[in-house]
Amino acid sequence: MILGAVGDDSYDLVLLLHILAAIVGFGAVFLNALYGAQVRARRGSEGLAILEANFLVSKVGTYFIYAVFVLGIVLVLMSDDVWSFGDTWIWLSMLLYIVGIGLSHGVQQPSVRRMIALMEEMGTAGPPAAGPPPQAAEMQELGKRLGATGATLNVLLVVILYLMVFKPGA
Repeated sequence: MILGAVGDDSYDLVLLLHILAAIVGFGAVFLNALYGAQVRARRGSEGLAILEANFLVSKVGTYFIYAVFVLGIVLVLMSDDVWSFGDTWIWLSMLLYIVGIGLSHGVQQPSVRRMIALMEEMGTAGPPAAGPPPQAAEMQELGKRLGATGATLNVLLVVILYLMVFKPGA
């Protein structure tokens, strides 16, 4: 291989970057449920500030999560045929990663953006005439969706980590 092989310094450097990107990227989003609990506990402008900060950190983490995938592909290409895209643990990890990215972009991020918008509306609308604000029911549904999707994403990450460590089918 032109760029190196398993065990070469260049391969090990890419592996180090792959692991570092995973720690930073997935670490930035793995505990999002704790932020959600803090948002619910503080409501109003304080809750909105927590949600916005978490959304920003998650957005930055997403770029590192993209790097995990790219660096993983580079590692397979550098492995000098020790690993191949036909290996079960590699193609299944890639498939689960793509499912996770789809859930993140298709459900998680739009739901958080909508929740931010609803919280901003509530902050500027003042108290409702009677009963809960009209945004409350939608926020409750979004919270349920975020909780279920976040849990699913965390399970996907654990399964992918299992595949990376134990390499079934290798």
